[in-house]
Amino acid sequence: MTEALLQVEGLTKRFGGVIASDAITIDVKRGELHAIIGPNGAGKTTLIGQLTGEITPNTGSVRFDGSDITALPTYRRSMLGLARSFQITSLFPDFSVIDNVALAAQAHDGHSFRFWADAREQPELREAAMIALKRVGLADRANLLVAKLSHGEHRQLEIAMALATKPRMLLLDEPMAGMGPDESSRMVAMLKQLKQELTILLIEHDMEAVFALADRITVLVYGKVIASGTPDEIRANAEVIQAYLGERDAEAANG
Repeated sequence: MTEALLQVEGLTKRFGGVIASDAITIDVKRGELHAIIGPNGAGKTTLIGQLTGEITPNTGSVRFDGSDITALPTYRRSMLGLARSFQITSLFPDFSVIDNVALAAQAHDGHSFRFWADAREQPELREAAMIALKRVGLADRANLLVAKLSHGEHRQLEIAMALATKPRMLLLDEPMAGMGPDESSRMVAMLKQLKQELTILLIEHDMEAVFALADRITVLVYGKVIASGTPDEIRANAEVIQAYLGERDAEAANG
């Protein structure tokens, strides 16, 4: 687990006078779950947007499995095995659960949509969709309309859609956002299973989940990396405690 699958070197992104990413350098090793944490406005989502190709950096590079992908469009990165789930879900609520996942598999494999009918008729797409649903614990919900799922199940479904694209690495942006304790616990259990199979980059505000899941953690503040290390190293880092963890503890203490 020593070789890096993803390497980010000197990544910088400016929006006018605001530096959203300030010469970020990180690596994600094969088989690890690497978490990115930081206060609101730290630049976490801007970073993941650059990794997926939705945002173009001003300077710096992104390498995936040894290849420079800095200039590749999103779909090319997806074909290489990078899959993202979003902070806000993007689902088809009036379609069934399995239809949503089959559509994701269909789009990734380059099939014609043809009014989306083919996804229902192609057994290989349905089979791939069901395998993905089993991996996230939604197989028994396959034929329900997405609109009838809970918020937590929506997040599980979105990850199933990412899994249907046969990724080598998952980029997860706040998968536990808006969840209650029970839903968060189920998500943590699911991610513990997935980290045995996939490399994962996780952006998450839930510190309990981060420390339960992460092999390594990188801390961003104002677009800059201030620390990167094991969970124990991050817990003990004075700069992190002052800039982020201590701030959260103070907020909790003040109610």
